[in-house]
Amino acid sequence: MKSSIEDIVKSRYSCRTYAERPIEAVDKGALSEFLASLQTGPLGSRARFSLIAATEKDRESLKGLGTYGMIRGATGFIVGAVERGAKDMEDYGYLLEHAVLAATDLGLATCWLGGSFSKSAFARKIAAGRREIVPAVLATGYARVDAKATDRVRQRAGSDRRLPAAQLFYDDEFGQPVALSSGSPYAQVLEAVRWAPSASNKQPWRVVRSRGVWHFYLQRTKGYGKGTAVFSLLRLADLQRVDMGIAMCHFELVAREQGGTGRWVVEQPATDALAEGAEYTATWIPEVEHEGLAVEWNAANLGIVRESGNQPKSEVASCPVER
Repeated sequence: MKSSIEDIVKSRYSCRTYAERPIEAVDKGALSEFLASLQTGPLGSRARFSLIAATEKDRESLKGLGTYGMIRGATGFIVGAVERGAKDMEDYGYLLEHAVLAATDLGLATCWLGGSFSKSAFARKIAAGRREIVPAVLATGYARVDAKATDRVRQRAGSDRRLPAAQLFYDDEFGQPVALSSGSPYAQVLEAVRWAPSASNKQPWRVVRSRGVWHFYLQRTKGYGKGTAVFSLLRLADLQRVDMGIAMCHFELVAREQGGTGRWVVEQPATDALAEGAEYTATWIPEVEHEGLAVEWNAANLGIVRESGNQPKSEVASCPVER
């Protein structure tokens, strides 16, 4: 990456209006190579992604997708397929957000398009198999100069606004805002999570720090997504689970950029003090493996106490984003 993950997160926005010029060969090659590295999510789901040139037929297929029909001039789409499984949506969101950040670093704009693509032209272009689903695609290309200022969809959705940290991040139980020491690296990590993109900007993630580890929960938006008539009728993908993967991606990449190490596990805590309707997703376990920043990070800022010789070894998959 040419820029820091923090800077990329801050600069990236959902772009719906693009300059109608093809993606340059050097950018296309770099992005395609990066996409080829996205193969397995942190929770074990296998996926694959491809950059395809946009055709007029692709643009026509977006017109039935509500506000997505307002995408103008995109000259490329990033399409992926993930094998069905218990954590397929989370892994897909995690991996595809890696692609978003890589594209942004190359100077490309992006826009998440979530819905039901498993039987679409996009699915056919990536030859999605019977055991695979296509929960979302990315529009990409070079942003038109006035793209952000003239985007009424962004204005209506409040895309430049986020919930306060006190409503998203907690200590030990829901309702108890997390308390971080001055200068804690996790302040930047959680801020990157807070600014992660989400379907309709609902920000459904809730993160609870307990005994030095970070538990991620999905707080579903009432009347939105899974369980609604529209969701069932149109057989839409569970986009709020995809959002959880996006949040996990931001958390891990900024944590690693700050010098931390760790791994994701799915081990629901034995005792939970949860808000009504929250669903457990996964847990980030920081690692203490060597002297220096990682030890200072975990011991000083999180208060982790482990007996000597009782430190778990890292099992996290290699991160496809180069530092």
